[in-house]
Amino acid sequence: MNNETMTLLGVIILGGLAGWISGLLVKGSGFGLIGNIVVGIVGAIFGGWLFRQLGITTGSEFLGSLITAVVGAVVLLFLISLVTRKR
Repeated sequence: MNNETMTLLGVIILGGLAGWISGLLVKGSGFGLIGNIVVGIVGAIFGGWLFRQLGITTGSEFLGSLITAVVGAVVLLFLISLVTRKR
């Protein structure tokens, strides 16, 4: 496999793990494979932005990226629950 394929595979695995963990923390269950991956990837992007704004660094290793993605996904799910609760 080439480097781009490995990077994409890593993003999918990281997103799936982060989405699953955040689903357990916020909702009590996961969102299915595709839902977990989407929540985790969006959470990673949001978490990266949030951590940069706050000046927090977790490193570039897998565990640091997973922590960033989980925190971002948890905050994202919390914000979504606030919006959907008001409807």
